[in-house]
Amino acid sequence: MHPIDWIILFVILALIVGYGIYKTRDINGSESYFIGNRDLKWWTIGLSVMATQASAITFLSTPGQAFDDGMRFAQFYIGLPIAMVILCIFVLPQYYRTKVVTAYEFLEKRFDVKTRTLTALLFLIQRGLAAGLTIFAPSIILSSILGWNLQLTTTIIGVLVILYTVSGGAVAVSQTQKQQMIVILSGMFIAFLVIVYKLPPDISFSDTVSVAGKMGKLNVIDWNFDLSNKYNVWSGILGGTFLFLSYFGTDQSQVQRYLSGKSLTESRLGLLFNGIFKVPMQMSILFVGIMVFMFYQFNPAPLHFNKANVITIQESPFAADYASLETELSAVHEAKSTAIYDLVDVLHSDDENSIAVEQGKIQNLMIQERELRSRAEEIIETYSETAEVKLDTEDTDYVFINFVTENLPIGLVGLLLAVIFAAAMSSTSAELNALATTTAVDIYKRLIKSDGNDAHYLKTAKIFTALWGGLALLFASYASLFENLIEAVNIIGSLFYGVILGVFAIAFFFKSIRGNAVFIAAIISELVILGLFVLKGYGYIDLAYLWLNAIGCLLVIIIASTYQFIIPQPEKLVENG
Repeated sequence: MHPIDWIILFVILALIVGYGIYKTRDINGSESYFIGNRDLKWWTIGLSVMATQASAITFLSTPGQAFDDGMRFAQFYIGLPIAMVILCIFVLPQYYRTKVVTAYEFLEKRFDVKTRTLTALLFLIQRGLAAGLTIFAPSIILSSILGWNLQLTTTIIGVLVILYTVSGGAVAVSQTQKQQMIVILSGMFIAFLVIVYKLPPDISFSDTVSVAGKMGKLNVIDWNFDLSNKYNVWSGILGGTFLFLSYFGTDQSQVQRYLSGKSLTESRLGLLFNGIFKVPMQMSILFVGIMVFMFYQFNPAPLHFNKANVITIQESPFAADYASLETELSAVHEAKSTAIYDLVDVLHSDDENSIAVEQGKIQNLMIQERELRSRAEEIIETYSETAEVKLDTEDTDYVFINFVTENLPIGLVGLLLAVIFAAAMSSTSAELNALATTTAVDIYKRLIKSDGNDAHYLKTAKIFTALWGGLALLFASYASLFENLIEAVNIIGSLFYGVILGVFAIAFFFKSIRGNAVFIAAIISELVILGLFVLKGYGYIDLAYLWLNAIGCLLVIIIASTYQFIIPQPEKLVENG
């Protein structure tokens, strides 16, 4: 990488960290540390909510997801606007009315301390794992691209985040996320412009989009109802809505963002802003991935996008086999490029028969290309097993970063790498602050030391922030990549979010159900969800992970309702407000 790129990268990171520390230099109270000064405007809340969800995984993995599978992943976000409206109407008013610091504090007001503690622990487990993954995912890719040691990369990201999150808590998160979102959105837009500029001069942008559609990459909507299909309209509306209700309504990393609002109206506007703009933002990122795919239809693409793996294989006994596959891929690429030019010509003539013929040629060549890439992955896997060296064969997460480092001009490479670092820091800082707040308020202050002064809880919160940062770094150092990073984060969430949402749904809408019933239902439901996940892992069932959110939520409601009916509870119901 050019020295100018290094300078841009480190200057942007230093400015973000320095700004966060400067803006939070006067934080001296525990509640301000936990949720800020409750003075944020709606646009800051909206950007902060978007930035918390938009981790580095989003900007590394989503373009690769589109490169490999087209636009289907956009259906995952269909339920987001629905969830935002429901939360604005039913959930936010109750949080503001009870003046809670954490979402789980509300559960004690409604049920009892054991239900609050159980739900907080479920959150801590899933968000603690996710925090490690949001550091690990960009680290393993950036270390491969930059040639850095993996441990060094994870440490740099982790230490930078811990530094300003410990210093300023929720205010530091909100203040820095505005700058991070500006860097992120600017970087992705510039990357898109560069791709368009680098298209062949005789191929227009509209031609490129038309060809992408004929190659099956713009397949946004799938109406087929199939429980095993991860991405269709029904999994997006049903499973996705449940996931987003739980994530934005019960996950402390998100609840803290809008509890910092100046008023209920500001918080509502912030959530609606997220619901309106998050979907087009995600579709734009997916479309960038489609444009990267089209760029490689006119320019030679690597047989395998993970450079570190390629270098390892080229220095192994399998080098000749791999080189042979590269030669075959080059021939297929030339034939496919010619067929695409022919398709563009017939598209202009509107000759449907000729379009179908050329489309068939391209599809056959795409099948050949996928087979060659699969054979390359088999070589990598074989070497990994024989040499006892851990190599990850999945390379879709490396597609976008490979394009950036190989094709962007000097200066823009540093900017795009800063985008990835900024996104990693943004989401991780929010997670660490939420983990520390939940641990300090729901566990330490409630169960261990309830008579401390404000200064004590502020100091304790900073210690918990540093401890959770250390644990996230530890997990990041020893974790392994999933098949796709953007899916990995959502899979981890889906194992817990449905049950957590079920507890909150009863709290909000089922006034006759009490604490014991909810507590027992949550434990049973969580065991069932984990059991379903294990059964899927062993191939006994075929159930897409998004459905776990709906199943977990409904299980809690059904079991708690049944328990309450069969075993009436004499204790007094704690009312809201």
